[in-house]
Formats: sequence, C-alpha cells, structure tokens
Amino acid sequence: MKLQAQVGESLHNVEIKREGEKVFATIDDREYELEASEPEPNVFLLKHAGQVHEFYVAPAAQPGSPQIVSSRKSDFEITLIDPKRLRGSAGASGSADGLAEIKTMMPGKVVRLIASVGDLVEKGDAVLVVEAMKMQNDLKAPKAGVVKEIKVSEGSTVSAGDVLAVVE
Repeated sequence: MKLQAQVGESLHNVEIKREGEKVFATIDDREYELEASEPEPNVFLLKHAGQVHEFYVAPAAQPGSPQIVSSRKSDFEITLIDPKRLRGSAGASGSADGLAEIKTMMPGKVVRLIASVGDLVEKGDAVLVVEAMKMQNDLKAPKAGVVKEIKVSEGSTVSAGDVLAVVE
C-alpha cells in the first residue's frame, strides 16, 4: 500500500507491506522491518530493533481528515493521503457549508472548555480539552465558523464517539 503522510508541514512517502505479524515499511528512503500487533482497538504495538513502541491512533472523523497518534512521549497530528483516491476529492475542505461535529475518539473527561457558544473559530483552533489515558488532548474545530453548540461541561465524562460541540 502506497500512501503519503502529512505531519505538520512535512509530506512523506510511505509504503507498507504486511506479511503476518511482520510489517515492512518504507518512509521516504528509510526502510523498517517491524513486528506489529493491535492488542485492543486503536492501540498498536510496534517492535523494532528490540524495542517495543506503543501508539494510540484516534480514528479519523472522515477519510482524509487528520488523525491524532499518541505515544508515551508525544502526540502527532497525521493526515494520510491515498494518491489513488485524490481524483475528484479536491474541494472537500473545512470551509464547506453546513454543520461540523467535534467528537471524542476515546472515553475520557472534559477538563476545559476553550470556546463558548457564539465564538468565531478558525479551522484547527482548540475548542475544548479532553483527558484520556492520562493525556490531555485539544479537540479542534474541523472548519472555520461559529460555535453553534457545546453539549458538555467541564468535568463531564464522555464516551468514544460522543458529539461534544458543533461548529457551523
């Protein structure tokens, strides 16, 4: 499988081949042989050079939208792009008309509301903060607009997939 991964402003070419539990990954010109497993949904263990690395991958809200990948050391926002599917998909941007929901991808607790109903937000602005797995994650506006609704309050417990806020 050939993909492109956008991490921040950097775009990387990625090729992945899987043979059982072995994964052969080429990222730009670097090659890796990994052992991979998914002990629970969205949690991946990758073994490389005798070390085990654990990652939580928050599911993308929709294909082509950013995903948050969390390790014990840091979080990354990654957008995976399938070059084969780019045909006809240009124009699917955050400035589209309509409502955009902000959902949590894992259970947790709302620790802070950053925006309020009626606030103007730009795409990527933090709207609220959810603590999950002992890490705080900013949940960001998927498009520019006005915060139409906030469905939670600070201290609320949330489940995976819950709609926390709506931007119009």
